[in-house]
Amino acid sequence: MINKRLLIKNLLAHNDESSFYDKKRKIDLGTKEGKAKFLKHICALSNSNPANNSFIVIGVEDETNEIIGTDFFDDSKIQNLINAYLTNPSLISYENVAFPNLPSDKVLGLVTIRPNGKITSLRKNIWKYWGGSIFLRDGSISMPKTFDIEIKDVNSEIVKSIENAAKNNIEMTLDGVLDFINNRHKDFESHYKVFKEQFVLCWAGNPKRVKDETYYSRVDIELINEQVRLFYSALDEITISYTDDYFQMVEYVHLGLNDQFKYYPLEEVTIHFQENGSYQMDSKLLFEPPQFNKKTLFHIYNANNSILEKLKRKVPLNSSESKDLQHLPSTYLICFLNGFEDAKEKLQEAKEFLREYNSAAYQLSKESLRILRKVSYN
Repeated sequence: MINKRLLIKNLLAHNDESSFYDKKRKIDLGTKEGKAKFLKHICALSNSNPANNSFIVIGVEDETNEIIGTDFFDDSKIQNLINAYLTNPSLISYENVAFPNLPSDKVLGLVTIRPNGKITSLRKNIWKYWGGSIFLRDGSISMPKTFDIEIKDVNSEIVKSIENAAKNNIEMTLDGVLDFINNRHKDFESHYKVFKEQFVLCWAGNPKRVKDETYYSRVDIELINEQVRLFYSALDEITISYTDDYFQMVEYVHLGLNDQFKYYPLEEVTIHFQENGSYQMDSKLLFEPPQFNKKTLFHIYNANNSILEKLKRKVPLNSSESKDLQHLPSTYLICFLNGFEDAKEKLQEAKEFLREYNSAAYQLSKESLRILRKVSYN
């Protein structure tokens, strides 16, 4: 079993960007340009490594190698994007890896690209890249190739040695459990459970008892063996259930208008642990968008747009607008779910202004965009 934190450290310490490894400060899958660049790198790394895994580490400064972290990304449907735009698509996984000294809401993203032995190309046009384009790694750069190529295996031994050096051990696992419970989450209710005598899973959060159900907020869930964070949210609430064979969580989102809010189930994620030392994560979208009166939403949508324009021009908000600002991301989300197509772009635009103006609303904008991404992929 590979310790993903140690794997990233080995990649950063011993290998500059190469034909099997790339690093990014961040990726943006919310725009056509961001998706296109991500697909280009996936395509190039897949073609350059027909017989070994390739990696993209996200949350690292390119020139200085400084670990700055990135937002938690929990979209299990990212493979759908790959399948939609690439021919002979590789299997990829995106994992959130906790790192010491990063803020609690930051991780390093690890994209693992598993080989398929075939030439991968763009299936259709996206941004400025044409359908049929083929990319290869030229040193640390993903370059288009317009001629027939022959894929060669040149990295298998190097990658194998890096992965072998990142194997987990009992000491790392025990240290991880103690750090999770005693240091990182000493102010929360924390738990751990061992599955199939191999997998150690820890979770922490603030519990709230409602009738016969326990809900957790400010939740952090981590598979300690691999140092992979499975779930993190500063806002949403979840329920947790488990047996000796699986661990299941259901995420809820808090939505409403005019101080009338309720929790809506968003997604169910189940981790099945196998006797052969493997596990499988299955997700099921449960979300049914709440529907509201269109006339009321039209008024709220225009009010949000007015606030956004003031933020752009750095015009002070009055007391009523300052109160509405707290709900601006969630009301934009509700508007989009009720047919206001431009609300998604407005929400993305507002996010950057909220970063400087209101940290709570900025955090809510990230959560709202995360929900939109999940709903869109499904």
